[in-house]
Amino acid sequence: MTSLQVADSFLVAGGKVRGLELHRERFTTSCTALGVEAGAFFDDQVGRFPGFGRWFPRFELASTGDLAVQLRPAPPQGDRIRASVRRDPRTNPRVKGPDLEVLAELRAEAASTDRADEVLLVDEDGIALEGAYSALVWWEGDTLCVPPSTLPILPSVTAHLLRNLAVERGTEVSERPRTAAELADADEVWLVNALHGIRPVHAWHSDPIDPLPLSVAASWQRSLLDLAKPI
Repeated sequence: MTSLQVADSFLVAGGKVRGLELHRERFTTSCTALGVEAGAFFDDQVGRFPGFGRWFPRFELASTGDLAVQLRPAPPQGDRIRASVRRDPRTNPRVKGPDLEVLAELRAEAASTDRADEVLLVDEDGIALEGAYSALVWWEGDTLCVPPSTLPILPSVTAHLLRNLAVERGTEVSERPRTAAELADADEVWLVNALHGIRPVHAWHSDPIDPLPLSVAASWQRSLLDLAKPI
């Protein structure tokens, strides 16, 4: 079995994708750093995707230097989730791919012990970084907050798109370090990714569910979905 060096996934729905150019840049930049030019391969494969249905393709660079793509049916759209906090086990957090297997094991363990849908990763000081398969975004009053870009986090396409939407809406965006305990007291916490868009956290660990009656997620999710463009 060859080890995965780089990977990138995104939702293709009805022949449309959100932030395709950003996914391309993230994948090809990581490949170039390993001595593999992947731009032509990426463009050729995207041009072959169906113009119907929902798909969740994954581009891959193996340790052998081989490029591949898996055209996978997209899972159902997710909604509110339960999150469980775990120490970050990754060895290469700024590149998607090398740590996917250990993250899958971590999420499976959290699902078993806490019935969690996703894991929130924290560093050795307890500062929240991101989810196993999601970027972290939260609200403090009317300010949209994200972890500082200096932290070891993956460049998130969905978080990037949300920050652009915030600028367009005149919403303040701020990079702030926060612990998981501080986030549990935040007005609203989102874990966001290319597949599901925005998923508000409505429970932590095995705690009771918060119904989030004042959630603003639906409005932002609609704006995010509207960013999808034809391939």
